[in-house]
Amino acid sequence: MSIPAIEKCKITSDEKRVIALRRSAELRQKITDYLDIKDTIKTGFDLQSVTEFNKKNLLKHYNATEEQWQNWRWQMAHRIDNVTTLSKLLDLGIDQFAQIKQVGTRYRWSISPYYAALIVEGEPNDPIKMQSVPTAEEMDESGHSDPMAEEFTSPSPCVTRRYPDRLIINATNMCAMYCRHCQRRRNIGETDQHKPHQSLVAALDYIRKNREIRDVLITGGDALLLNDRMIDWLLGELDAIKHVEIKRIGTRSIVTLPQRITPELCAVLKKHPPVYINTQFNHPREITPESKRACDMLIEAGVILGNQAVLLKGINNSAHVMKKLNHELLKIRVRPYYIFHAKQVKGTRHFITSVEEGINIMEKLRGYTSGLAVPTYIINAPNGYGKTPVLPQYILEMGDGSVRLRTWENRELEYETLGSGT
Repeated sequence: MSIPAIEKCKITSDEKRVIALRRSAELRQKITDYLDIKDTIKTGFDLQSVTEFNKKNLLKHYNATEEQWQNWRWQMAHRIDNVTTLSKLLDLGIDQFAQIKQVGTRYRWSISPYYAALIVEGEPNDPIKMQSVPTAEEMDESGHSDPMAEEFTSPSPCVTRRYPDRLIINATNMCAMYCRHCQRRRNIGETDQHKPHQSLVAALDYIRKNREIRDVLITGGDALLLNDRMIDWLLGELDAIKHVEIKRIGTRSIVTLPQRITPELCAVLKKHPPVYINTQFNHPREITPESKRACDMLIEAGVILGNQAVLLKGINNSAHVMKKLNHELLKIRVRPYYIFHAKQVKGTRHFITSVEEGINIMEKLRGYTSGLAVPTYIINAPNGYGKTPVLPQYILEMGDGSVRLRTWENRELEYETLGSGT
């Protein structure tokens, strides 16, 4: 019985309950496929025993203590950046050993001990390993070194500006881990370098002179790999610019180096509200007790957390994996914000999915889970023309006084609108 038919006839309360129960059963059936598989999609919480085993091996290799492991500076100083050390943790065959060495001659790679401990040895398509360990596919030269034309949208040192009221300050090239899908691998170089102080001063001067800038994102690299004093200074300088309303920080440290979130850092961030931090969890396996603890500390300091996942082939290009990721993020109080279509960066072609895959994932999120768990699917327009939302087509036809809609269940309905001019 359709809803309009129900409205036109008198039915009893019992009959209404029967209709509601029938609808409930119909809705439950729509997510049976996810319910059947969701427990097989493991989180970092589920695999703590594996992580602890790997951690013990790494501590033994470095002759280190638990106290050192929890120190982010120790983690940075002991990043795995050579294939010999990596082979102590992973069973690398001769071919893979040689391939990693070859990639290393072209692209820098580095993995924090913490993130390396999340790898499940022997799992062929381990999402942690795929994001962190170089493969021969990176030698593919197709793509662009700067697909967003950042070098042509930099009106001042350290600044990238693609929008009317906001801009980026690129403050460092440092990361705890150099992701294999990185959009800025051209900036990584061979050594860790923060931007010169005078360049940051020039960026701040540019912001002061352009009163329309109300939102500033500090990123890199990873902005939280600046020291506390530098972060405090930058945020304080932005606080002093009256037309700057919002400060944002781009970081993957929460995922790859949660030890960086210290009480001292949180005290700095608490001084400068409002601070928004967007991070990048790409798979439920990255959500661990350590990353949750880091999020808890940031939230207690008044920071608002969001997630910007990247759609990556073989890692999260599955509606079930993406739904599980978003559900787990909400449990640790991180709002799913964007899903980025992977950019056409040199050496990353093997990660790029079709746009149709991204749209299909969005189709299986909207309506199938709460709106809080539905991020916006984004394609970054080439040549620096900014983020473009990509949505399934829900408006089929627009008329005078009505639109024809397709619902999340693929029902087509006519909807009368107001303001048609009649």
